[in-house]
Amino acid sequence: MDNSIYLSLFAGKNILIVEDEYFLADETRQQLEQLGATVVGPAANVEDALELIALSKIDGAILDIHLGDQFVFPVAEELDQADVPFVFATGYDPAMIPARFSGFALCGKPTELGRIAVALFGPDGGAALN
Repeated sequence: MDNSIYLSLFAGKNILIVEDEYFLADETRQQLEQLGATVVGPAANVEDALELIALSKIDGAILDIHLGDQFVFPVAEELDQADVPFVFATGYDPAMIPARFSGFALCGKPTELGRIAVALFGPDGGAALN
């Protein structure tokens, strides 16, 4: 399925990027800005991400699972409680994701923005990825 038709869904949205690899975070930021999104962050660790969530309007988030010596799950919990859609973008085995988050979309790296747009803002949400 060609998900690139959904890229326009990013326009006007505030997207949080939580990624500790600088070049990947910056590339994703540039691509999202070209699509008309406002990027919140990027945040390279859990503490910075939680601070951004508290201080910013966020419409959706792209989360790397492993941030240095931390896992992103406290950020996912905070977003879930705030009803903010998010996806995990990771090269790690999906089995690392706690069962509580098993229904959330998982996109591989490098970041597949078409799939992420569908998961965050598409008509079926993450169901379109399964």
